[in-house]
Amino acid sequence: MPRSPRRSPLPEGIRFAFGTLTALPVTVTYWDRDAARRGMLCAPVAGLVVGLCAAAVGGVLLALGAGPLLAAVATAAVPAALTRGLHLDGLADTADGLGSAKPAEDALRIMKQSDIGPFGVLTLLFVLLAQVAVLFQLYEESWARGAAAAALSATAARLALTLAARSGVPPARPEGLGAAVAGTVPTRAALLVLTAAGCAAAGTGALFGPYDIGRCVLAVLAACGAAQLLLRHCVRRFGGITGDVFGGLAETAATTALVVLALG
Repeated sequence: MPRSPRRSPLPEGIRFAFGTLTALPVTVTYWDRDAARRGMLCAPVAGLVVGLCAAAVGGVLLALGAGPLLAAVATAAVPAALTRGLHLDGLADTADGLGSAKPAEDALRIMKQSDIGPFGVLTLLFVLLAQVAVLFQLYEESWARGAAAAALSATAARLALTLAARSGVPPARPEGLGAAVAGTVPTRAALLVLTAAGCAAAGTGALFGPYDIGRCVLAVLAACGAAQLLLRHCVRRFGGITGDVFGGLAETAATTALVVLALG
């Protein structure tokens, strides 16, 4: 779709990020490599909004007298709802593709199938259990800690996508979301976004105490590190990234961030 000269870069990037990475009612007015670059740079902003929505739902349930377990389940469910389950579906498909141990072409074909295999089911089960367990633990301490974890993990999930869209990361297929955004983000710009996210995480941790500053920053770095390990493996196995791999990266980063926040 041709780019409109009236559109300012930042709003268009935000629209792209929300329109492609969430199910919120945001219209993407055009789709090209330049829009994809700006959109992927804005991806953590979309994650922050998703995380705040999840924290708000958990807070409402706690205020109405629900226990921390129900609040944790609802908080984990909101990001799934706000992405129509696409990231979880991508995680399951990626697990099935990797678990098949088949050549890249066959593995990609498995990932495109509509059903979920045993590797995908087991991965979804353990990932969701881990997310709920951490949120339950933090909500037991206070709503504020659970809310901060929800916001930070969702932001880290989309930050991992910004890093995955950097220059030098190829698409595995010539079509789809992976091909649309692969290699669109300059490496320096991706690192600047990572630095900004780390500073925001430090600010969040400062609300709870000096120790939490380091823990929140470590959660972001560990989330991105885990996602990068998965990314490297997927590029080696599939020849590049796909939309499913992006979903797997997001869920891997979110879960890793939550686990780090639960430690100590």
